[in-house]
Amino acid sequence: MTRIPSKTDILDWVSANPTQTSKRDIGRAFGIKGADRIDLKRILKELEAEGHLEKREKTYRDPDRLPPVAVLQIMAPDKDGDLFARPMEWQGDGDEPVILVITRASDPALGEGDRILARTTLVQKDDHTYEARLIRRIGTNPRRILGVFRTSSQGGRILAIDKSASTEWQVPEGAQNDAKDGELVEAEQAGPKSRMGLPRARIVQRLGNPSAPKAVSLIAIHQHGIPDAFPDRAIAEADASKPVTLGKREDLRDLALITIDPADARDHDDACYAHCDDDPNNPGGHVVWVAIADVAAYVRPGSALDSEARKRGNSTYFPDRVVPMLPDRLSGDLCSLHEGVERPCIAVRMQLDAEGEKIGHRFVRGVMRSGASLHYAEVQAAIDGSPNARTEPLLDPVLRPLYAAYGALVKAREARQPLDLDLPERRIELADDGTVAAVNFRDRMDAHRLIEEFMVLANVAAAQTLIAKRTALLFRVHEEPSPEKLNNLRETAKAAGLTLAKGQVLQTRHLNGLLRGAAGTDNAELINMATLRSMTQAYYSPENYGHFGLALAQYAHFTSPIRRYSDLIVHRALISAHGWGKDGLGPEEADRLEETAKHISETERRSMVAERDTTDRYLAAYLSERVGNEFTGRISGIARFGVFVKMNETGADGLVPIRTLGREYFHFDGDTNTLTGADTGLTIRIGQRVTVRLARATPVTGGLELELLSLDGKALPRSTGPAGRSPRRKAAKGKRKTDKIKRKVARKRR
Repeated sequence: MTRIPSKTDILDWVSANPTQTSKRDIGRAFGIKGADRIDLKRILKELEAEGHLEKREKTYRDPDRLPPVAVLQIMAPDKDGDLFARPMEWQGDGDEPVILVITRASDPALGEGDRILARTTLVQKDDHTYEARLIRRIGTNPRRILGVFRTSSQGGRILAIDKSASTEWQVPEGAQNDAKDGELVEAEQAGPKSRMGLPRARIVQRLGNPSAPKAVSLIAIHQHGIPDAFPDRAIAEADASKPVTLGKREDLRDLALITIDPADARDHDDACYAHCDDDPNNPGGHVVWVAIADVAAYVRPGSALDSEARKRGNSTYFPDRVVPMLPDRLSGDLCSLHEGVERPCIAVRMQLDAEGEKIGHRFVRGVMRSGASLHYAEVQAAIDGSPNARTEPLLDPVLRPLYAAYGALVKAREARQPLDLDLPERRIELADDGTVAAVNFRDRMDAHRLIEEFMVLANVAAAQTLIAKRTALLFRVHEEPSPEKLNNLRETAKAAGLTLAKGQVLQTRHLNGLLRGAAGTDNAELINMATLRSMTQAYYSPENYGHFGLALAQYAHFTSPIRRYSDLIVHRALISAHGWGKDGLGPEEADRLEETAKHISETERRSMVAERDTTDRYLAAYLSERVGNEFTGRISGIARFGVFVKMNETGADGLVPIRTLGREYFHFDGDTNTLTGADTGLTIRIGQRVTVRLARATPVTGGLELELLSLDGKALPRSTGPAGRSPRRKAAKGKRKTDKIKRKVARKRR
C-alpha cells in the first residue's frame, strides 16, 4: 500500500515546486495511484478548507506566496529610480510583498499604473521579497486626478482639489477634452512621470462647476481616498453568488419579522419581532427576536469580496450617493431583508422580564421572510392612531407587541442611565437636479428609539455569548473622558451656573444630571455640546474596555454586517463558536484582529470626516445665494484665530475671524475657552447667543465666513483704542520677537 503523505509533506512540496501543483503532479511526486487518489483528494480539500492552500482551476498553491507567473501593477519609481510593483491578487495573511521589477533594454517603458504579466522569483532581500521580469504588458490602470482645470497657451494645467497634493499636472494640446477654464475635471496620468517638468495628464471627464451638486461628494471621495470602484474579481464573485437555501438552518419563515428603516434606506439588514412571554416563571415578560442578514454566508474569509470589504471597513453615506462596503448584488439584493423574500440570517431570541432586563438569550442561524418593509414615520403614525393600509393589519399582531417590549426596555434604560445627549441631527434634502432644496433636522420618534434599543440589546447578547464561549471578537470600545476634558467641562458648567462634582468615579448618571439641570434653559445647547466634546472617540478593539457612553460592560457590533466590517467579524465569531459551518472566524483571521481593529477604526473616522466635509460643501452652496443676510446662532467653539458659530436655521458652522472683531486685542484663554477684549473687557465664550452676517461662502471648500453683529442680544461695544494695530498687539508681537532672540542666544551658548 502506498504511504499517503502528511499535510506537512504536501505543503513542503507545493512550496518547493510552485510550477507543479496540480493534483496529478502531487500524486506523481509521492507515487500515489489507484484508490489512494481518493485519500489525496480528501487531504487537499482539508488543506483548502483550512486556508493553507488555494485552489485555482486544477492546481493548488500556497496563498502566502506569489505564483511563478502573476499579474502585477507598476507603482511610481522610488527616489533612486527603481521600479516596484504590487500583485493584483494577494490572498496571503501578511502584507503584500514588495516586488522589484528587473527591466531589460528591450522592454517597453513602464509607468505608474501599468499592468503587466511577469515571472516572479522569491529573493527575500532587505528592501524587497520578490523580483519580477516582464513577460508582456497587458493593460493599464492609470492614476486618477481630480482638480480644477486652468487653460494656458500650451494646453493647460490641473490644480488638484486635494489640499495635501502640491503637484500640478500639465495637460498637453489635444488632451483637454474640451474642458473650460475653472471647470472641475477628472483626469488620468498620461505616461510615466518625467524626471523634469510637471507630470502629464489627459482629461477623461468634465464635471463642470466645482461647487455643482454632482461634484460635491465626488470631491470628498477623492480627497479622503475612499475606494469607490470594486475590483473585477470582487464583482465577479458577487455576481456569481446564489441565494442561500434552508439546508440545516433553523426555519424562521413563520415568525412575523419586519424591517423598520428610514424612508430612503438603501438596504435592510435588521428585522425584529416581539411577543408576550408565555413562560409562567416570567410574568409580564417579553420575547424579542432580532434577525440580521447573514453576510458571512456570501463573503468568505480570503475571498476577493472579503479583501475589498476589509479594505473599505464600512459604507460611506452622502446626501446624493452611498459608497457601499459590498457590491450592490449583495448589499442591495441577496443580503438585504426585502419584504416577502427568503433570506439567510443570524438571529437572536432574547427573553426580557417585566422590568426590561434580559434574563436569557440564544442565537440561531436560519432563514427568514420579512413580513413588511416599513419606515419610521408610518410605524409611529400607526401607533399614534393613524395607520395606513400597510400598517393597519400589523397593528395588533406585530406593532403593539414591539412597543410593549420597548416600554419594558425603557425601564431598564432608565435604571442603567446611558448618556442622554440632546443634539439634533441635520438632514440635507436634495432637489431632482441635485441642488439643496432644504436643510431640516431629523425628527426623533419612539420608532427610532425602539429599533436602537433592540439593536443595543442584540449587540450586548453577541458580546456576552462570545465571551462565554471564549471566542475571539472585536469589541466596540468607548472609554471614559480624560481628566483634562472633564476639567474643561466643569469650567463650562460653572460659567453656566451649574455644577459637576469632583472627587467621585465618573458615571454617565452624573453627566445626565448636569444635562437635566441645563434642560429648558438658554444653556441647554451649550452644556450638550460641551459634554459631547468631553467624550473620547469610540473605536474597535479585540480587548474589552467597556462602553462608557452606553453604560455597558460588554458591547460588540453585530447588527449591520452589510455596512460595517466589524459586524461581519462578530458574525464569523458566532459561526465558529456555534459550529455552524466552515465560513466562521479562522485562526489566521483571529490572530490579526488587533490589526483589523486599528484599520477599521481609521476607515470609520475617514468616512465621518468625508461625510462632514460633504455636508459643509452642500451647506456652503446652499447659503452662497444668501451672502449679506443675517442669522441667529450660538458660539460653538473658540480659537486663537476666531470664533466658531453654529447657525440655528441650518446647523451650519461658520467662522468669525478674530481680525473682524474690532480694533482691540483679544486675549485667548485655553483653559476657559474664552476670548477677552483688552480695551472693553468683552468676554466671548461658548454657548452665547449671537447674531451674525454671512460675509462669504466658498462651496468648493465648504467654508463660511461670518461677521459678528451682536452677543447675547447686545451690540458689540466699540473699542476706545486708536485705529489700526493696537499697542497691546504690537507689544505682544515685540515680546514674541524678544523671546525668539533669547532662545537663539541660548542655543549658541550651549
